Amino acid sequence: MAEALLENIYGDFYHAYSGGSDPREINPLTIKVLNELGIDISRKRSKSLNEFQDEEFDCVVSLCGDGDEICPVFVNGKKQIHQGFTDPRSFKGDNKTRLESFRLVRDEIKEWIKKEFEIELHD
Repeated sequence: MAEALLENIYGDFYHAYSGGSDPREINPLTIKVLNELGIDISRKRSKSLNEFQDEEFDCVVSLCGDGDEICPVFVNGKKQIHQGFTDPRSFKGDNKTRLESFRLVRDEIKEWIKKEFEIELHD
């Protein structure tokens, strides 16, 4: 979700790559809540951090936030940023309740990205 949001908001200035320690299929609710913003990730796939082990990045961002969630360490970044968000897959309830939870996390990540990676645009 964060990769797609950063690319959508600041794609002219940043290029995002995302990977995890336990990649799974992209949750259909993630696809749905991003589609609501006009972002189509239906052809994307989850990637493992192992795919990036030989790459070096200007900035590595970790977003894991649950107390029982294992947050991987990826040292190939010049700068490290951590911001915890609840994993929306952990939400319980009916589809309507879960969808609202995915929207909440989407909006939290979106607002954080806008502030954290803000670009000063000058004429």
